[in-house]
Amino acid sequence: MMADKNLVRHLYACETMGCATTICSDKTGTLTTNRMTVTQCWLGGDIFSPPFQARVEDDLLCDAIAINSSYTSEIIPSSQGGMAEQRGNKTECALLQYLASIGRYYRAIRAAHPEESFAKVYTFNSSRKSMTTVIAIPGGWRVFCKGAAEIVLAKCSSIRDEGGHVADLSTEEAERIVERVINQMADNGLRTICVAYKDIMGQSEPNFADEATVTAGLCSLAIFGIEDPVRPEVPQAIWQCQQAGVTVRIITGDNVNTARSIARKCGILPRQYDDVHRDKDMVMDSRKFNRFITDDSGKIRQDKLDLIWPRLRVLARSTPKDKFTLVEGIINSKVSKHREVVAVTGDGTNDAPALKKADVGFAMGMAGTDVAKEASDIIITDDNFSSIVKAIMWGRNIYDNVAKFLQFQLTVNVAALSVAIIAACSIGDTPLKAVPMLWVNMIQDTLGSLALATEPPGQALLERKPYGRNKRLISSIMARNIVGQGVYQSVVLLCLLFAGPRYFNVYEERIVGQVNGEVPSQMYTLVFNALVLMTSFNLINSRCIHNEANVFQGLLTNWYFPLLWLSMVIIQVIIVQVGGVAFSTAPLTAKMWGVSLLFGVGSLAWYQLLRVIPMRWPWAKSDRRE
Repeated sequence: MMADKNLVRHLYACETMGCATTICSDKTGTLTTNRMTVTQCWLGGDIFSPPFQARVEDDLLCDAIAINSSYTSEIIPSSQGGMAEQRGNKTECALLQYLASIGRYYRAIRAAHPEESFAKVYTFNSSRKSMTTVIAIPGGWRVFCKGAAEIVLAKCSSIRDEGGHVADLSTEEAERIVERVINQMADNGLRTICVAYKDIMGQSEPNFADEATVTAGLCSLAIFGIEDPVRPEVPQAIWQCQQAGVTVRIITGDNVNTARSIARKCGILPRQYDDVHRDKDMVMDSRKFNRFITDDSGKIRQDKLDLIWPRLRVLARSTPKDKFTLVEGIINSKVSKHREVVAVTGDGTNDAPALKKADVGFAMGMAGTDVAKEASDIIITDDNFSSIVKAIMWGRNIYDNVAKFLQFQLTVNVAALSVAIIAACSIGDTPLKAVPMLWVNMIQDTLGSLALATEPPGQALLERKPYGRNKRLISSIMARNIVGQGVYQSVVLLCLLFAGPRYFNVYEERIVGQVNGEVPSQMYTLVFNALVLMTSFNLINSRCIHNEANVFQGLLTNWYFPLLWLSMVIIQVIIVQVGGVAFSTAPLTAKMWGVSLLFGVGSLAWYQLLRVIPMRWPWAKSDRRE
């Protein structure tokens, strides 16, 4: 799994991921490239696209961008003439690159205003959705603010146009800007950021503890549309999840229109999705989500949440608390017949509760914090959603390989136990002696388990629905195969035991409780040999636990399997022919080997007959999610 960019911290998560029915995914960096670029800019008039032009009036805007951003966010030019490297917050890096595109240099502005000179900084968080920095100016203080466009714009009481003139911003004008500028950008999948400022004049220092007052009455300078392209491999990965019966949901802090557009591009929502004509509950923002799931006292109710989550595909402007609430609600819900198994992605410290609560938590290896990684079960080292799809494949493969070995092992036990009991009751002795059975249980079963455990994952694993939370490990199809092959092997062994002496013209005087040092029985050896060969060929059948017709499909993709299978057969020949008293075996004739081989191959044909037995009985309905 490490080669597929999955660093597993808790082994149980591998198998659990194979049963996942829901993935709650971040947008930025997981579904998108996290390489952000300003593609649209509104400065109070028209919406501009690249190439952007510098203006004299941009000085204040440049200060607002360069100063009111983390100083760890930087643009590092490529030494080889390629794309510049973005370090730090990718949204801030996109704004800094905008400054470079109009010929302004943020480093000079930051050098004139070191961080130590800041009067106050209100850092960005999931509840504010904005960042504010206050600096001292002659005669007062200047407040710079940037953040989610509709939230920052709601704090503005004035606006500066393209010519640098400031005018009052009425409620009607603000609504027009939201509709004509912000929503238009968001509908194109752009993250919208509003940059604003205000001056506080006076000798007395403002009450910085009153954030609402400090950030009220701002003047809007610009609204930027920042593109974070969808990773090219994501739509195919989403389609694979849907084919595999796994529902993907986006939980993001972005604008609802931006999230909806990205969901369309990814394939989470149909491209023709229209909020007016389709189910509106597929896309929600945090405010609407919390209003629907809480009662009058503000307490979250599971019955109300159960009405929302089955249709929900996009949760926008969400907080870490919303993420935790949704994940917990889906896990606790009993609406789904098979109960949901939830996987969650996260990169921030505040995502830790949701990652811990999820059945499988995925932390981002590149952008994730140490706290998120510690709370996770698997770390995605390349921050790519397609790596999660590979984790689903590995999880289902592990689950299936365990089931395959159980099918193989239990068949051997059914046959051996049946023959031992019937023989002991009828002739007072068992043909399966201690040492040969040790070979079967310790060596052959070990080699068989290794052969099945090394089966690699394939695309066919994503072509069926996931197992439910309450899925029985031994399905009805497996039980049919175990009983059917066990009956076949038992009948064959008993026929050889009782009819073999006459057919092969071998008559022995057997001693009950035979011990080493006495001549081993050739007929007992024949029974043991037939059991091993039928078991060896049934190992090939055991690769099929979903009623597959072609038992040889993909056999050569795992070279361990034929190598181990041949090793079992070769060792069996050596034990039978030269094992002697030590292994309680006597050499067999060519005819005896031919009969043993015939019955071994017969188990492959017997499997094809078992396949036609219908498995639509009432107790088989919950075996798999359909």
